[in-house]
Amino acid sequence: MKSTDPKPSTRQEIVEKADLLFYQRGFENTSFADIAHAVGISRGNFYYHFKTKDDILKEVIAHRATKTQGMLDAWALQGRTPIERLKCFAQMLIDNRKDIQRFGCPVGTLCAELAKLEHPSQGDAGMIFGQFRRWLAQQFVELGRIKDADALAMHLLARSQGIASLANAFHDDAFIRHEVKQIEAWVLDAAGQGAQK
Repeated sequence: MKSTDPKPSTRQEIVEKADLLFYQRGFENTSFADIAHAVGISRGNFYYHFKTKDDILKEVIAHRATKTQGMLDAWALQGRTPIERLKCFAQMLIDNRKDIQRFGCPVGTLCAELAKLEHPSQGDAGMIFGQFRRWLAQQFVELGRIKDADALAMHLLARSQGIASLANAFHDDAFIRHEVKQIEAWVLDAAGQGAQK
């Protein structure tokens, strides 16, 4: 039976392969040749679509932002309550633990690398964290934590980044699972439901 999914365009495939390579190898350590080889096209065909690696980076960041929004929208549908939706965020660390242990957080590692390079796109990459921040803050608003919703969102975002960094450093699966349970307990406390744990 043939797939009904449309075949991605060459440009789209370049962006998707570059996204993966930037995550696994880093932006600076990924060459045009690496991406062209992953896509299976010639360098000449590659340059038809993108003239510079910075052009690809802009598209990769936009691609990641779109994927992030899709994930947030899915969590909004999946979780019936703000607590369930916040648990979806925490569960992301477990769902992606193998990649996190090998490569770190895709957003955090890219932001850190671009900051070191003083790359002009570092602000754009950081806006993906902004997507998470706004979404998390909205969940806390719905929990009635209106005044400190943004502070709670930033705390949870920072905590998840710390977990990802240490999981990458120590390759400890049990650590991730333990910390996610701690996050879930903290969310219940923030909602004033600590006694129901």
